[in-house]
Amino acid sequence: MALLTTGRKIGTTLKNAARLRKIVGVFARHGFHNVAERIKLGRFVIAQFTDEEVNKYTVEERLRLSFEQLGPTFIKLGQLLATRPDLIPQGFVDEFKKLHHQVQPLPFEEIEAVLKRHFDQDSQKVFTDIDPQAIGGGSIAQVHKATLHSGEEVVIKVQRPGILEIIEEDLGVLYQLAELLQSYIPEIEIYNPIGIVDEFFRTLQLETDFLVEANNMQRFAKLFADESRVSIPKVHMAYCGREVLVMEKLEGIPLSDPRSLTQEGVDRQAVLKLGLEVYLKMVFKDGFFHGDLHAGNFFVIKENRIGLIDFGIVGRLSRRTQDSIANMLLGLAVEDYDRVAYEYVDLAPYTEGLDIDRFAKDLRDIVAPYYGLSLKNVNIGKVLMDSASIAAQHRVIVPTELMLYFKSMMAIEGIGRSVDDDFDFIDHAISFAGELIEAKYQPKRILRDLAEVGRDTSGLLQGFPKQARQLLRKLNSPNFIAKFRLENLTDIKRAIEQSSNLLFLGLLIGCLLVSGALATINPLGPRFLELPIVSVIFFSAAGLLGFLAFFNYIKK
Repeated sequence: MALLTTGRKIGTTLKNAARLRKIVGVFARHGFHNVAERIKLGRFVIAQFTDEEVNKYTVEERLRLSFEQLGPTFIKLGQLLATRPDLIPQGFVDEFKKLHHQVQPLPFEEIEAVLKRHFDQDSQKVFTDIDPQAIGGGSIAQVHKATLHSGEEVVIKVQRPGILEIIEEDLGVLYQLAELLQSYIPEIEIYNPIGIVDEFFRTLQLETDFLVEANNMQRFAKLFADESRVSIPKVHMAYCGREVLVMEKLEGIPLSDPRSLTQEGVDRQAVLKLGLEVYLKMVFKDGFFHGDLHAGNFFVIKENRIGLIDFGIVGRLSRRTQDSIANMLLGLAVEDYDRVAYEYVDLAPYTEGLDIDRFAKDLRDIVAPYYGLSLKNVNIGKVLMDSASIAAQHRVIVPTELMLYFKSMMAIEGIGRSVDDDFDFIDHAISFAGELIEAKYQPKRILRDLAEVGRDTSGLLQGFPKQARQLLRKLNSPNFIAKFRLENLTDIKRAIEQSSNLLFLGLLIGCLLVSGALATINPLGPRFLELPIVSVIFFSAAGLLGFLAFFNYIKK
């Protein structure tokens, strides 16, 4: 089956029109009929909340109820927005955190049909047995245990049939709604609805291609190949595809199960320390981390080993971003909020009119309630997520990978506190961050950075002649038109006129002075004050013009 293509290919079929009608109708029934009217879709409004029902629920609650009723695509959108306080107001973030999609398992016959299509009608050549009882799953996929002909126990992750078509249809409608909202409701433009749907589309595109997840798993396996205490499921690539993922079945029990830490031979502190080391290695050393590391994806294995599953969402951090994260953590540890603010600004695109002092003060204010508390009593992940909301208020665009890191930090802190009430993330993280900052000034790192600068400079110099030649050809083209946007044009025109007049008078005065001086070399004719009369005239004219120029300048 093909991947999601693009949500911007908005369908005009009767099916898409029917879905649009249903979506608008659901929003209208939950009290958003006025929005439908403003974006010219009032014809789709059939029923709506009564005034009593509207007053019973907040706007945030009514939007969550709408998302729940509209199904998996909208529930996933809400779950994404719950992790993005930089995109939407905090009230909606808090409400969307309540979205949990309880999906009933599909009958095995429907899953088996996907397997038959994937294995060309003969899955029995691969598996001797498949357990028809699902062991997990969600809105996109369902998971079953199976056994290979080699006797190895595996887990099969199978995409729910028809889910791609549902998502793509909903994405098309979401793009249409986003464009209408941005066109007809100016006050919503600051939340960038089209940008939100764009990011949602990119996320779903990766989550619905299991080959991407398989590749992520293989990369993590290589990164932890020398760590015997960490298990990443082995992927059977020969049997994988976009709809089917076949992987090794992990031992152990997920941390979400209370029995996980009561297994014989398991030391909860050793497990917690190892899990934290693994996470910090991902972030600060590898720059490649698990983006959805909640307790259900964290397995506790006997002998104080751990295992990780579900690699559909991963984060990638450049060295620059790693350095900025380290500086942020160090800044929070010593209450240097200017440092945190500057790291945000360095990572984000240029923001015109940003008051960085005000930004730093607002960052300080969100931590103020925690003054006097030990850092182990402060949820640093939440503080950083809240800081992203402050950044958004100052029109600072927080990079997606940084937000994913903040989300993962909140998850790892949640895991830590479920194991140990006194868990102190910042204490452990600072040591890694400090090592990263220290390594930044190591000779090898400096030489590597200089080498990168040299490569970039070399590339710039090599490409400059070609770019310059293209620019000159464009400038010499008879059809070339340069467009400029000038503000305060009247003031600019007046300033140019004044400068031109002063320049002209300056040149004229200079010529008179030079002429007067030259006349003294070979004096001819009558003299005045021992100077040739011609020189006196030139000097007098220069003095008069200089006086007039100065008078006009101070007058204006």
